[in-house]
Amino acid sequence: MNLETELRKHIKAVVHPLKSAEELELALKAKLTKRELKLLKSWANNLSQEEILKTLKLTSENYDALSSKLIKKINQEKVKQALYNI
Repeated sequence: MNLETELRKHIKAVVHPLKSAEELELALKAKLTKRELKLLKSWANNLSQEEILKTLKLTSENYDALSSKLIKKINQEKVKQALYNI
């Protein structure tokens, strides 16, 4: 699982280096809901959408809404600042 790689896929503009894996995990725990963090980790583990739906007990509609909310959240400036190693 590589959270840094997954975050780089979804953050529109990474302008600073990201924190270490351990620090990223702590920052994400502070900024995301448990469900959002589980979804991000599922993406990082390359789980299929079907596996994610089953694991997180989501409907397709809930998955789409959660995915959209997560991507918007990790692109918020205050969240990005928490992820940067500055």
